[in-house]
Amino acid sequence: MAPYITIAIIAYAIGSVNFSVLISRKMAGFDIRDKGSKNAGTTNILRNVGKKAAVLTLICDILKGVVSILIAMLIAKIVEGSNKAILMELAAFFVVVGHTFPIFFEFRGGKGVATSLGVLLIINWKIGLICLTFAIFEIILCRMVSLGSISVAVLFPVLTFFIRDCYLTNWEYSYVIFAIAMAVFVIFNHRENVKRLMNGTENRISFSKKES
Repeated sequence: MAPYITIAIIAYAIGSVNFSVLISRKMAGFDIRDKGSKNAGTTNILRNVGKKAAVLTLICDILKGVVSILIAMLIAKIVEGSNKAILMELAAFFVVVGHTFPIFFEFRGGKGVATSLGVLLIINWKIGLICLTFAIFEIILCRMVSLGSISVAVLFPVLTFFIRDCYLTNWEYSYVIFAIAMAVFVIFNHRENVKRLMNGTENRISFSKKES
């Protein structure tokens, strides 16, 4: 039980390092959570700080997921008899929880999409690339990041059930349960976006918008 608790705590701590807040304070002199949508994520950074800050935030948030999984793999090697898949799933889930409810930033974080992408790309690169490609095309067509994020959250469990290769471990049914849990959590984080999508009032991004 100790390695599983340990990785959950470590992943949560890593997720709690909110780069969008740190970057907005450093590059723009304000807390991104006080601007725009109030969300501590890449899209809000793009709208209120600029493209460079958004790219930097995106990369850092993705790396949080990657680093958490790598630590889980290290623990699996060190602790004999531990379940590698479960360790990675716990790392993946809790790093996203940390990003959403960061202990270092008053539990006010982002929606966990970029961090979830980092997790997907390393746990199963094939599923990760499919989800990334799908999201990019949908965002380009609809110009709504939230719609792309929600759609991919729904797609992820479906892909996990049918694609059973390219995992870091042998495929297990726990991956499907994990994918469903991740999807529910990400959609929960987008609950206000869902309301706006249903009302036809969701914000759209402009690809021609000049950097702030």
